[in-house]
Amino acid sequence: MERPVARVLDLVPASSQQLLNVSVEEARARILAADPEGVLGIHGSFALIARDGERVCLARSLDRPLRYFLAKEPAGPMLVVAERIDQIREALAAEGYDDQFHPSYTRMVPAHHVVTLQLIGCPDPNPTYRRFFAPPRGTMPADLDLIGERYVGALCDELRAWVEAVPEREPIGVAFSGGLDSGSVLVCLEHVLREAGQSPARLKAFTLEVGDGGDDARQAREFLRATGLEMLGETVAVAPEAVDPFEAVEVIEDYKPLDVECAAASLALLRAVRERYPDWRLMIDGDGGDENLKDYPIEENRELTIRSVVGNSMLYQEGWGVDAIKHSLTHSGGYSRGCVRTYAPAVRYGFQGFSPFTRPRVVEVAEAIPFDELADGSHERLYALKGEVLGRGVEALTGRKLPIFPKRRFQDGAVAGAVAAERFGHPELRYRAHFLSHFAGAS
Repeated sequence: MERPVARVLDLVPASSQQLLNVSVEEARARILAADPEGVLGIHGSFALIARDGERVCLARSLDRPLRYFLAKEPAGPMLVVAERIDQIREALAAEGYDDQFHPSYTRMVPAHHVVTLQLIGCPDPNPTYRRFFAPPRGTMPADLDLIGERYVGALCDELRAWVEAVPEREPIGVAFSGGLDSGSVLVCLEHVLREAGQSPARLKAFTLEVGDGGDDARQAREFLRATGLEMLGETVAVAPEAVDPFEAVEVIEDYKPLDVECAAASLALLRAVRERYPDWRLMIDGDGGDENLKDYPIEENRELTIRSVVGNSMLYQEGWGVDAIKHSLTHSGGYSRGCVRTYAPAVRYGFQGFSPFTRPRVVEVAEAIPFDELADGSHERLYALKGEVLGRGVEALTGRKLPIFPKRRFQDGAVAGAVAAERFGHPELRYRAHFLSHFAGAS
């Protein structure tokens, strides 16, 4: 019997693929291969779909989203693949299938997995997940000097590969707070450019200041002064009204408050940079650094203990994992979900973003750190590790001493307390309601 015809609509722009070592065709062949580990050899930022008859495989890098939706047609199933939920809705409406859409029916491809779908009709079988990245845990000795050199060494390697792939004279922006992650990125990037014989004058460290400002503007100035990089700094001041969390909900298509607030601050910064510099394209940040070195306050999440944080592989990068009850099929988990807080604002304003901390080779070194041994059950020791690792590594590889300030989230450092309470004082339920209202009319 003749099988039904299955259609695939791939809405991810080919121009958005940032592959550093293989062609798109080779990357797709690796995604289709029986052994998924070949996908780990794809260097760069990607969100790809590959098809072999009824079998469709999807995979993405940690730093960006990839979503899909299965619709029913008289001739067979139709698969829609896109970066955004609203793109899926618009595609279905254009085909006359908007009555089949609901945002909760969309699916996010989880990072570090090849997702395989069989387009064989109704009912559709569940997808299968094949992991292509499973770094060994805790394999390094508890030597902070060695750990720092290897971690920052991997960071520099990723920066070198990225610098080699972008035009030599194009300006590079760094979303900069003066914190450990953005500070390490700036210092290491300046080092990599000098090492390559390129001028660090192409760098600019953009620091957001909202209204009267939080502490980041002062912190950034102190950081740049201490490292001798004052000439790279530029403060970007915006009015409090420029920070709109409900706009952020629509842009990132999510409702988790911390991600919403971070995205709202990112949108304010990138919009202002775009107004100042209409042709600016490249923007680097330090997103993912907290996840790698487990630098989140465990006390703020009742579901977590220090044992769960140090005992679960890539917990902050992936959440509880695709086999867990609490894994969100619509949004994924951990940074696999949270990547939209950085990626979507950059796309909205025409920037090509990049964070070296999201690259597998950097995550692999982070996973090799013996966190359990080094923390020894102490929250304070766990939180202090990030400064120790980055401080020692940056000084060893660049010769510059890294200033270490108290940890703050991006949105907390950019927005003063009173303004933050006014702009961000909304519960998750209100953000969730706005998310659903954004798709009002969906069945």
